[in-house]
Amino acid sequence: MALEHALLVALSERPASGLELTHRFEKSLGFFWHATHQQIYRVLARMEADGWVTVEVVEQEGRPDKRVHTPSAEGRRVLAEWLATPMPMEAFRSEVAVKLRGASYGDRATLTRNLHDLRADHATRLAHYATFERDQFPDPSGLDEARLDQWLVLRGGLRMEQFWIDWITDYLQAHEVSRRAALAPQPPRE
Repeated sequence: MALEHALLVALSERPASGLELTHRFEKSLGFFWHATHQQIYRVLARMEADGWVTVEVVEQEGRPDKRVHTPSAEGRRVLAEWLATPMPMEAFRSEVAVKLRGASYGDRATLTRNLHDLRADHATRLAHYATFERDQFPDPSGLDEARLDQWLVLRGGLRMEQFWIDWITDYLQAHEVSRRAALAPQPPRE
């Protein structure tokens, strides 16, 4: 997926300026697709040049004019075409997985501390997602199609964060049991 596709989805949900898109990436979209504000502005300019978005200049009092982007007919066509392409199976590419596999060849104590921190970060994000779900989607049964899609992606995020927490916990617990067994006094051999 290119950033262009993520921006077309975001702009289809609600037309926005580059600054507004940056804030939306910081608050929700960024949990699923990371982009800096420089990348967003650069890609928006390219999308405008390619005819994928139209721009409405909105005058603001005491501030520079705001450029509000909306998907054009061509942008909607590109998005629909991209949405219709088959989805590749996601590879499980994870630096964490490689570090866990290689832990025996390095400083396990430092890795363990890092894993505790990482698990706490995932717990924080899980709590953020749960709050967002509670506040934004109190009754999912009454959602229109677009809001239902947003809620279902959020549910995927909740499950992904829970996966990370569970996996890291399993790893830490297994090594704690192993460490304790290694430290336990052994019965004398006969």
